[in-house]
Amino acid sequence: MNLENYFPYMLAVAAETFSRKLVKVYGQTYGLSREEWRLLLLLADAGELTSLELAKRTTLNKVQVSRAADKLQDKGLISRSVADTDRRLRLYTCTEEGQRHFAEIYPQVNQCADAILNSMEADDLACLIRGLKALQTAVE
Repeated sequence: MNLENYFPYMLAVAAETFSRKLVKVYGQTYGLSREEWRLLLLLADAGELTSLELAKRTTLNKVQVSRAADKLQDKGLISRSVADTDRRLRLYTCTEEGQRHFAEIYPQVNQCADAILNSMEADDLACLIRGLKALQTAVE
């Protein structure tokens, strides 16, 4: 077996390497973990999500969501309440401070991502995006 050509390995390494570049922006500059950034990103976009929705949309488990949410709540970036429909569920909302924080960080993270992606040939980038969408559909 040639590990360098083994698709699951290639995908994992590429995703990890790409993610590490972005961590330099939101992690080193703003002190957010990957898990915290994922939650903040989703909540800034969606407004309010349940713990189950966050776990599903971030690929984090419930414990990781809870820990990241605790840290974000301690920083005043999100709020948490109990769902009226199911007392076991928590509802998470981005606070005004969280929205401001996100509005400051997101353009920098996006600029970093764009710099990496724009270094690729346009055809390669289009194929990558199409391939990732097809892969996501295939595994769902």
